[in-house]
Order: sequence, then C-alpha cells, then structure tokens
Amino acid sequence: MPRAPPKGCSQPRRRHGSVGLVSRQKTHWEIVHAERRALADDLTPLSDKEWATPSLCTGWTVHDVLAHLVNDATTTRLSFVAQLAAARFDFDALNQRGVESERRARPLDTLARFREVADRTSSAPTPAATRYVEAIVHGEDIRRPLGIAHTYPVDAVLEAIVHQRKTPVAMGGGRELAAGRRLVVTDAGTTAANPLSLGQGPAVRGTAIDLLLWLSGRDIAPEAIS
Repeated sequence: MPRAPPKGCSQPRRRHGSVGLVSRQKTHWEIVHAERRALADDLTPLSDKEWATPSLCTGWTVHDVLAHLVNDATTTRLSFVAQLAAARFDFDALNQRGVESERRARPLDTLARFREVADRTSSAPTPAATRYVEAIVHGEDIRRPLGIAHTYPVDAVLEAIVHQRKTPVAMGGGRELAAGRRLVVTDAGTTAANPLSLGQGPAVRGTAIDLLLWLSGRDIAPEAIS
C-alpha cells in the first residue's frame, strides 16, 4: 500500500522528476516493470552513506523505501489479507513489518532482491493505478533526496493523479486536499498555453510529478505548487 507520511516529509532537492512521452503501447505491468528496473539501475552506484539518506517518507531511509518496494512486489492478494489481519488492520504497522521483513543488512543485497522481483505481477487487491502510485511516488521518495532526475511516462503519472484525487488521505491519497480545487498540470496538455486541468474550483498548479506527490502527502516546496 502507498505510504502516506502525515507530517514532516523531507524537502525535495533541486533535481526533480518529469514526464515524457505517453506509453499507451505498453501494458500496465510493462510500465511498472520498466520503472522498477530503472530505479534499480539508478541505485546501483550508491555509497553506504547515500543508502542511509532520509527519504521523503517520514522515518524511512532510502534503503527502507526500497525494502518496502520489494515487499510490495512480492505481496499477493491472499498474503495481503493475512498480513493486514496480523497487523490488526493498521496500515502503518503493515508497511513497517513489510520493510523489516525485506530489509537486508547490506543495501546491495536488498537491491539484488529488488531486481529479482522486478518483473513480478502479484499485488494487493487494489486498483491497477496503485501500481503506478507505488512505482512513481516511491521512486521520487528515493530519487529526490539523492538528487537523481528521472523521466516518467506521462499517461501513467496522470492515471496515478486521477486515482489519488479519489483516494482519502487516510488511505494514502489526497481526496480532501483536492476537494473543491482544480488541478492544473503545467507540463501536460495540448499546448503550454492550454494545460490539462482536473476538477472545478480555485486552481492549484504544478507539474504532473509535483501534483502527484502533493496528492500523496509529500511535503512539496512552496514554489512547486501554486
């Protein structure tokens, strides 16, 4: 499940993610698998110090978030239900247990495990768009504090935004944040003068990635969202 930090996420660095070409010729899982592999490649050169960098998820390091992604990739519908019951239906406890179960002593061992599971198609019993949320939001949770830029497929990011607009904050989304507001995606639309917008009300402007992170409870720099 997407982890929504309720307070105090780390501030993003200067190098941010962006959106690129649409990927409609690819299936949903092909996009997720490609994003997992790209993240693994980005993390290969990290030093021990960099692995200990605080992520955008409160209380989690870059290494912890990767362990969460391993756990997410290996979760099945049945195991999710069993693990949620064991955590007494506490999603934060569920996520923390998942990190502890998959976090190896050596970050490179966790990374190797992530590569092993990158092409799996198992998931919790949640909408397909949550796979994009996991891959993209957690990808930025890791990359931004490390100053790593990455280009994401625009249609996957937009589908994740639509999902997060409808998902309650308590479930890792931003429905309450978006209520009564029009989201203006400044780097997606027919032209720069005609950006994509979602909803009605006072405008909240930002790049697709920044709006997705904002809807996912991340602490976005004030100048990124207006």
